[in-house]
Amino acid sequence: MPNSTEPINEDAFLLSESELLAQLQGLIERSEFESVERILAGREPAERTRILSRISRREKRELLTHIGFEDAADLLHEMPELQAVKLLDGIEPSQAAHILEELPKDEQADLVGELPAASMNAILAEMPKSDASKVRSLVDYDDEVAGGIMIVEFLAFRELDSVGVVIEYMRNHVDELSDFSVQYVYVVSAENKLLGVLRLRDLLLSPTHTQISKIMIAEPVSVTATTSLESLHAFFTEHSFIGLPVVDSNDALVGVLRRGDVEEAMAEHFADDFRKTQGIVSEEIRTMPLMLRSRRRLAWLSINILLNIAAASVIAFYQETLSQVIALAVFLPIISDMSGCSGNQAVAVSMRELSLGLVNPNEVLRVWLKEISVGAINGFALGILIAGVAYLWIGNPWLGGVVGVAMMINTVIAVSLGGTLPLVMRWLKLDPALASGPILTTVTDMCGFFLVLGAATMFLEYLI
Repeated sequence: MPNSTEPINEDAFLLSESELLAQLQGLIERSEFESVERILAGREPAERTRILSRISRREKRELLTHIGFEDAADLLHEMPELQAVKLLDGIEPSQAAHILEELPKDEQADLVGELPAASMNAILAEMPKSDASKVRSLVDYDDEVAGGIMIVEFLAFRELDSVGVVIEYMRNHVDELSDFSVQYVYVVSAENKLLGVLRLRDLLLSPTHTQISKIMIAEPVSVTATTSLESLHAFFTEHSFIGLPVVDSNDALVGVLRRGDVEEAMAEHFADDFRKTQGIVSEEIRTMPLMLRSRRRLAWLSINILLNIAAASVIAFYQETLSQVIALAVFLPIISDMSGCSGNQAVAVSMRELSLGLVNPNEVLRVWLKEISVGAINGFALGILIAGVAYLWIGNPWLGGVVGVAMMINTVIAVSLGGTLPLVMRWLKLDPALASGPILTTVTDMCGFFLVLGAATMFLEYLI
């Protein structure tokens, strides 16, 4: 946001967020956009984002279209992507194009790639052809491969160029390069094939007449544009590189990956998986329409209630046994919860190994055998513990034996399912994070209830 020489109302900085929100809405309504800019400029980015998310879409659109393109791009950058996309879709394509031009190409691609095809094409048609072409090439890549994460603002020179040519170019394009993340200079052939990389230190300390091919690091490490996010994350974990060149299938240099961008993409990947395990299938923020949020959540909750009814039917089947040995009701939720925890641990390990490429979806048997070992040890320990608690509390060793054995067996079942379900889901081309949780919970609940109540029915005469 710009720094203005005009006086700012100091009281604006003393207002609570709710009061500030009301003031900003009034200023927007009166088209006093310069005042809005000055007030927002004095706020921390996180607070600014929070305030902007709570004004209406119409007010956001009014603000975005009545301030400078650079300032509008800054605001767009700070908004959640979901809101930014909605705003872009609601303004004139020419205005949207001018605003997007102030953002890096990778951010432009992230935003226009989420727009309906008609809106995306209309905005790209308003951009210079070379810029639109770069954005289209980035949009074509999946978000979780190198091509979808890389930046296309980088420096590359021909192998026959001299040090003096490179330095002169950089001096003459200071303003343009100030927006670049210049860590390395790349050397390419006439066909744009990656040949080497130049460290800025070597560039500055070499005679100006030296050909850059003489001082470059030849055959640098690179990745292809289709390299998966998991592989990129593993690479940056093992190496201390700041950036990494990206090449296409012909070894032509097409972009640069930055460590921070890969880490950010991986964090978003994990956050997305977590949301899915909790039943938030698509991104949700509370400024979205109420009925849309409710409908999306209900779709998941409706499935879960049916699964829980199936688990509860086991208890209903054994209600006579339960009514005679009421102490069993105390241990049912314990066995269910502990087995669920054990299963979720196995799910987490399988999801992690799948993301790192350490296991293939067809290695179900290998994973199952590995989990049985852990499940047997942990199940035995947990079974002994809960059996001891049951005996000390009720004073009946048969009750302790029933709940202890049920805990042991159900723990083995839980880790077996938790370890293998993500692999099976991936093999079926389904999202492991989306289905492993509810399926695992339902099956372990049903098995736990059946084991406890079935065994109690068999030994009922010793429990009463």
